[in-house]
Amino acid sequence: MPTELDERDARLLLALAENPRGTVLALADQVGLSRNTVQARLARLEELGVLGTFERRIDPAALGYPLTAFVTVRVVQRELAEVADALDRVPEVLEVHGMSGEGDLLVHVVARDADDLYRIAGQLLATEGVERTTTSLVMRSLVGFRTAPLLRRLAGSEPPTP
Repeated sequence: MPTELDERDARLLLALAENPRGTVLALADQVGLSRNTVQARLARLEELGVLGTFERRIDPAALGYPLTAFVTVRVVQRELAEVADALDRVPEVLEVHGMSGEGDLLVHVVARDADDLYRIAGQLLATEGVERTTTSLVMRSLVGFRTAPLLRRLAGSEPPTP
């Protein structure tokens, strides 16, 4: 998805991040563009794949899953697609990233408690095509997922870092 965003796109995305429920008119007022321009830019950004899912970030702890872990998975390469499909069917798997290095996949999981994490890790290891797993428990989240600093830089409202 190589695409170039301009300063106006960045300002619009920042406004959308700050007010995800904002109407097109409210976003237009906030960024100083016409309603039609904002509507067209949002449609273009969506078409280009810049805007992913609008699923809200819900804290898994509120759903009864206070433990977070990352599982590094080494797979049989010719079975990578099947492993990814199997992981997609595990409700506690939040994300799966293909990686370079010793591990092939980095799997973000949540669990109810240590016993539940043990069960989930076992389920991942038992997946056809998985050769080995290594589980690391998250002790504390220090910086959450964010894109606002990059958008502010692109929008020209934050100086580049040295």
